Amino acid sequence: MSSDTRPATPMSRQIAEHRSLLDRALGLPKFILVVLSVALIGFVICQILIGYLVVSGQLDGKWYDVRDFGNAMVSLTDAINRSQMDSRIVSTLTYLIPALLGATGIVSVVGGWLLIGPWAERRLLAKFQIRQGPNRTGPFGLLQSLADALKLMQKEIIIPRGADRFLYFVPPIAVFIPAILGWAPIPWSPKMSYADLDVGVLFVIAISSLGVLAVFMAGWASNNHYSLLGAMRTIAMMISYEIPISVSLLAVVLLTGSTKLSEIVMWQSEQGVWLIMLIPFAALAFLFASTAEINRTPNDIGEAESEIVAGFYTEYSGMKAGLFMAVELGNAILVGALMSTFFLGGYTFFGLETWIPGYLILATKIGLVYFLFVWIRATLPRFRLDQLMGFAWKFLIPVSIVLMFLTAIESSILVRWDVPSFLSLGLIALVNITAAVGLTFVWMRVLFRDNDLSAPPTPILTRKMGGLQAAKVLRG
Repeated sequence: MSSDTRPATPMSRQIAEHRSLLDRALGLPKFILVVLSVALIGFVICQILIGYLVVSGQLDGKWYDVRDFGNAMVSLTDAINRSQMDSRIVSTLTYLIPALLGATGIVSVVGGWLLIGPWAERRLLAKFQIRQGPNRTGPFGLLQSLADALKLMQKEIIIPRGADRFLYFVPPIAVFIPAILGWAPIPWSPKMSYADLDVGVLFVIAISSLGVLAVFMAGWASNNHYSLLGAMRTIAMMISYEIPISVSLLAVVLLTGSTKLSEIVMWQSEQGVWLIMLIPFAALAFLFASTAEINRTPNDIGEAESEIVAGFYTEYSGMKAGLFMAVELGNAILVGALMSTFFLGGYTFFGLETWIPGYLILATKIGLVYFLFVWIRATLPRFRLDQLMGFAWKFLIPVSIVLMFLTAIESSILVRWDVPSFLSLGLIALVNITAAVGLTFVWMRVLFRDNDLSAPPTPILTRKMGGLQAAKVLRG
């Protein structure tokens, strides 16, 4: 008998022979290791110095307080206002400079993620599926996304005959409008928000609805029945799942008493509790419905190529198709930011934001939500359209509405009940969790009262007939 214990397949042998990241890091030249060690020591010293300044209060509100870049913006605006320039020039500069710097920051975050995001997601999926992922182009495969973008730019753009050229070219750009504008009201720190709107929740709901127009234009302008049908399917799904998103955010507004995102974050910080603990069903409904809105697995009906070619962008090729695929990554981190802001405390973390910059805390939460998206994609198969629509209208929407009314009653009691907050919020969390579990169980029993869930029936075609015989029977 052979004593060869090598893995059986070439891929498993390659993975077994592949060195870990730590081994490769320790294998770097000594000069690079020394430089990295010195940089690490310098970073630790800087953190100790910053900690001393934070404790002594010498950093609070200064323009060089890196915990909140809004301090630098406020100092710059004050300096412009104190200048001797004409009042019209001053008002123009105080408006344009913060707007341009904020827009640059948002575009940099989204654009940077579109470069590194595909690599990160493919590497994570590879870990779930016991393979390596991108590892050839550049160190650790980091240049793979850039190589893919260059390849798509060089591909021929084929325009269907009879297509409306203007409306055909607009959607790949228009889909990025919600992905960019949705960042405007999100607070990264107490003074670090592009547009801290009083109606921030309404703005988020309105902006998220714009993607429907781009999807419809792409399907209709392609002059292709499959594209149009794919667009209608996607639009039906997106409109259906906008309802549970709106109801979930209404529950947030009822409990916090504000539609301003910064005040929602501060409410969670002051109460010392995240809203996901108080209204867990609203948080889960928002998360699941958002995956349908942004076309993420398991709700990626927009590109269900196994059912209807490639959905609404069947007729798009080259970089135009690449833009449709890229915007999904931008929307994913936007949903992560909204989920973190509404339900996970935003840039706060039980007082840790005093020491660590709030934008780093928010970025970490966004990364964790995005990791959950990748985990779901690697685990669950795609739902059918009838399953997805039935889940929305038969379960998610009615249950969300019932629990929203329960939250309204709780919020009115909370305002009038003079007891310690930990007691009232604890009771609210207990009631909401119990109501969500009980209502879900009862609703499922009502929906499937005619079915034996413990022994689902076997499809007849797989037991009695198949192939040509099945086709003949179906034709009658």
